[in-house]
Amino acid sequence: MKTVMKIFGIILLFIVLAVGGVAWYIWSGLQPVKKSDEVVQFTIEQGMGTTQIASLLHEKALIKNELIFIGYLKWKDQGSRFQAGNYATTPGKSNDEIIAMLNNGDVVKEEMIRFTIPEGYTVVQIADKLDKEGFVDGATFLKLANQSSQANETLLGVIPKNAEIKHALEGYLFPETYELKKGITEAEIIKTMTSQLEQKLNSIDNWEEKMKQRGLTLHELLTISSLVEREVVVDTERRLVAGIIYNRLNKGQKLEIDATVQYSLDKPKERLFYKDLEVESPYNTYLKKGLPPGPICNPSLASIKAALDPQPSDYFFYVTKKDGTQTHLFAKTYKEHLVNIEKSKSMSK
Repeated sequence: MKTVMKIFGIILLFIVLAVGGVAWYIWSGLQPVKKSDEVVQFTIEQGMGTTQIASLLHEKALIKNELIFIGYLKWKDQGSRFQAGNYATTPGKSNDEIIAMLNNGDVVKEEMIRFTIPEGYTVVQIADKLDKEGFVDGATFLKLANQSSQANETLLGVIPKNAEIKHALEGYLFPETYELKKGITEAEIIKTMTSQLEQKLNSIDNWEEKMKQRGLTLHELLTISSLVEREVVVDTERRLVAGIIYNRLNKGQKLEIDATVQYSLDKPKERLFYKDLEVESPYNTYLKKGLPPGPICNPSLASIKAALDPQPSDYFFYVTKKDGTQTHLFAKTYKEHLVNIEKSKSMSK
């Protein structure tokens, strides 16, 4: 009997030791790994299961035991709400803290870039600005902006194949403040900017109907909008100047817009001379009748709206006041226009 009890006692001891060993093994496996300030990054891919995630966390030394972690997830009924993404954490977090992080989707925020394209900037100015700010290679950007195929899909069939067009996407890169992912390519920026144009157009009530009523294509609408943008500074005059442009077009009169001459030159000038008005270019509206081949800048929404809804008037001429207000004097006849030119000159004295 004593021998049986002794054997039973030994067996019981082994059981207790085994159970204790298993308990200690589980308890130890549930403890956080050693703390460290070193940031560990890992990515949970879409569709990864708990087994794969546990293996990844163990590989990254964020948990001690992947099998115990999987068991802990089942016991806590966790793991079904883990969110995919890029994570960054430090070793030493408890299992519950890791689970909460994955449930909440506390992913690493992607680095962003932010830039502003002023209204009325040309393609060349945009390329130069983004190059100087370190967001693009200017030459690559300009090369892509000369290809209509780089536009948003909706706009692909809108841009005419015209050899006289200086830059294919001039007028289609909407001036705006953009916040985009760091590392975005030149082509992706261009797609984004042309998509923004489409969104802005769609924000205007019945814009396509208004455009068609005037017998315009989108390319012609943006061309007129760009002329308004370059000619007008004060918002209240946009619709009136747009109306004057239509008056001249309808009469068959040359537009004679200085901004088109500036666009024709290799480099814009602070002041145009009479010889500049004779530069041979399809964009020179002092020599060519009708609209230039395409936009001369990337117009604002205000200028596009003005081109869609011009203010009717009998005016055909305007001259900038030289009083610093950047407003204009308007005239119905060329004779009145000459008088206004003298008035303008006297304002600067």
